[in-house]
Amino acid sequence: MQIVEKAPAKINLGLDTLFEHRNGDKEWNMVMTSVDLADYVQIETIPANRIEVATDSGFLPNDRRNLAFQAVSLLKRRYHIKSGVRIKIKKVIPVAAGLGGGSSDAAAVLRGLNRMWELNLDLKTLAQLGLQIDSDVPYCVYSQTAHVTGKGEVVTPLAKLPALWIVLAKPKISVSTPNILRQVDYDQLPDHPDIDGLLAGIQAGDLQQIVPNMGNVLESITAKRYPEITQIKQQLLTFGADAAQMSGTGPTVFGVCRKQSRAQRVYNSLKGFCKEVYLVRPVNLTDR
Repeated sequence: MQIVEKAPAKINLGLDTLFEHRNGDKEWNMVMTSVDLADYVQIETIPANRIEVATDSGFLPNDRRNLAFQAVSLLKRRYHIKSGVRIKIKKVIPVAAGLGGGSSDAAAVLRGLNRMWELNLDLKTLAQLGLQIDSDVPYCVYSQTAHVTGKGEVVTPLAKLPALWIVLAKPKISVSTPNILRQVDYDQLPDHPDIDGLLAGIQAGDLQQIVPNMGNVLESITAKRYPEITQIKQQLLTFGADAAQMSGTGPTVFGVCRKQSRAQRVYNSLKGFCKEVYLVRPVNLTDR
């Protein structure tokens, strides 16, 4: 049996961390959405009781360091599955970019194997399992605009975003999420984004209320080490984006535009400064 799951990239419209748990995990307060830049994950059963992972990217491991591998291993252990699995990942999402590519691939595996093995698990259960892999996996199980709290496992779907276009720009650097998170000093964090205001704007479907309440409390930490992030953010705003900020721990920066024509101009202008630029729309995986 063989199935293919879409694994969309995610961005953080709002990202805040409130405190650190005793085990070092962060307490998150985030608003996330998915975009139509996606990997494709092919899942098939094989006779031998083993896990095989292959990607078309030379930057990713194909062993248990790979989050998709971990997703297979987790379900096999939890539900005592003896059949083997082969995973083939067509990478489109940039690696180590703050776009959740690895987490989305793992979430796609959880959803796909849930169907393939007829486990009949709901999304909430899959999300709770996904937290054992990475804090972004629970959101990626849903891959729709959502309020994400706790350690990442509390995912509350929100209303669809109003019409908007997004320009993603990834500078030619890679950022280690654990390294950035180790630098978080809660006494020195800048102003926290207004997540409640952002949620109210989404509920009202009002982009004029969404845009001023966006923010990422980690941006200053990553940008201090990688000034390219601030430069690209400023270029996005100069070229006409209504708002711009870093996604996740970076380094990808995104600009939000109300009109497609303006987004296209921003995209065209930025391509002269940054090699990896994408023009995307928000997407809800549940619309499939």
